[in-house]
Amino acid sequence: MVVDGRGVAGRDLRRAGDRTADDEGERTGVERLHGLLRRVDMALGDDLGWALPRELGNKAEVHIVDARRLGRVAAHRRADKVRTGPRAGQRVLNVVAVGHAIVGTGYFGAELGRIMKTKEGAKIVAVYDPENGAAIAAELGCDNESSLESICARPDVDAVIVATPNYLHKEPVLEAARNHKNVFCEKPIALSYADCDEMVNTCKENNVVFMAGHVMNFFHGVRLAKKFIQEGRIGKVLYAHSARNGWEEPQPSISWKKIRSKSGGHLYHHIHELDCIQFIMGPATRVTMTGGNVAHSGPEFGDEDDMLFLNLEFGNNTYAIVEYGSAFHWPEHYVLIQGTKGAIRIDMCNVGMTVKLADGTEEHYCVHANKEIDDDRTRIYHSTEMDGAIQYGHPGKKPPMWLNSIMNAEMEFFNGVMHGDPIPDEFKPLMTGEAARAAIATADAATLSLRENRKVSVEEVMK
Repeated sequence: MVVDGRGVAGRDLRRAGDRTADDEGERTGVERLHGLLRRVDMALGDDLGWALPRELGNKAEVHIVDARRLGRVAAHRRADKVRTGPRAGQRVLNVVAVGHAIVGTGYFGAELGRIMKTKEGAKIVAVYDPENGAAIAAELGCDNESSLESICARPDVDAVIVATPNYLHKEPVLEAARNHKNVFCEKPIALSYADCDEMVNTCKENNVVFMAGHVMNFFHGVRLAKKFIQEGRIGKVLYAHSARNGWEEPQPSISWKKIRSKSGGHLYHHIHELDCIQFIMGPATRVTMTGGNVAHSGPEFGDEDDMLFLNLEFGNNTYAIVEYGSAFHWPEHYVLIQGTKGAIRIDMCNVGMTVKLADGTEEHYCVHANKEIDDDRTRIYHSTEMDGAIQYGHPGKKPPMWLNSIMNAEMEFFNGVMHGDPIPDEFKPLMTGEAARAAIATADAATLSLRENRKVSVEEVMK
C-alpha cells in the first residue's frame, strides 16, 4: 500500500515479525508489532482491525487476518493475493504482493521484467508492447495487454515500469499516475524539462511513487566514491571530468537511438554520466556546451551530434567537464573527481576504481559488485562487442553481467520501496523528482547554450 508517496507496511512488517523478545531488556516482538501496526493505522487514517496473537512462541506465525479491509484501503491491490502459510522454520507476517506491469519490453524492459520476477513479494502481471509484448509475456508467464489504457487500469497492477523508447516515456508515466499506480521510469526521464516536470508533478498529485532509472547511482564504485568524498578523504571537491566516447561505424539499420527527436542524441540518451556527476557534486548552476556533428553525417548515420563538450559550473569554485560522442578513435569511459587532498577515478573501460591520495598512495576498488564482473566488462570494452563507446542492445539480447548486476540492484531497491523499506538519503533525489529534474534541466540548458552560443543558467530552463 502507498501512503504519502511511500510504500508502507510490507517488508517493515515482515522484519518486525522476525524481531521477537529474544533480545533481553527489549519489548516483546508482539508489542513492537502492535505498535508498528498502530502507526500504519495512523498513517492511513483508518483502523484496519489488525488481529495478532498476544503471545509469540518460537515458531509462531503472524497473519494479517482481514484481507478484505486491507484491500479496501489499498484499492488497487487484490485481497486474494495475500500470501498464506509460513516458510519452513521462519516467522512470517503475510502481506499483499506487489503487482508490476511493464510498458516497453525491448532490451531493457524485458530484462527489468526478468529481474523483478525473481524478487520476493513481486509479481509481473502484464506487459504492453505492440512489437515485443507477446514473446516477453510468454516468457514471463503474464498477460499481454493490448493498450496502455488497459494495462494501467488493471486492479492487480500496483506499479508500472516504463521502458519505452525515450520519446515515448511521458504518456505511460502520466497514464500510470492518473490510475494511481507507482512508477519506475527509465532514463532519460524526458527529452525536455517541461515534460519531465509534468511527469514528476502528476505523480506527486496522485500520491504515487516516481523513481528515476538513473542506474549509475547503483554502481558499487560510484556509491563508494560518494561516501569517501563525504568523509573528506579527498578534501574539498574542485573539479570532475567525465568522458564517454569512441568511434562508431554505420549500423545495419539506423536505430531510433541515433535519431535526435526520438533519443535526444548522445546528451540525453547517455545522460548517465551527467547524472552521476550531479549525484556526487549536486546540481549544476550554469552550463556551456560546444560541439556538433563532425564526422558522421550522411544517410548511413542518424542526425545526432557526434562530439559534445559540456562545461558545468556548480558555484564555490567547483567545475566539471563532460564529453560525449562517437567521433573519437581513442575510446574513453570514466568519471574523474579531483579534490584538494586527492582524486578518485572510476574507469569503465579498463574497469576499476582508484583513489589517489596527496601522499602518493593509491587504493583500488571494484566499480561493480566484484572483480569478476569488472573483468568481464573490461573484456567487452576491448572486444568486437563494442562499437566505439556503445554496446548496442537489441530486443531478445540479454544484457552483459555488469549491466544485469546494476539493474538487479536497481530493481531490488524499487521492490524494497514498494514494501516499505526506508529510503537512504543518497537515493532520496531519485524518489522525489529532484534527480530527474536536475539531469533534464542541465541537458536542456546545454542544448540551449549550443544553439544560442552562450552560457546558460540552469534556472533559466526551469522557469
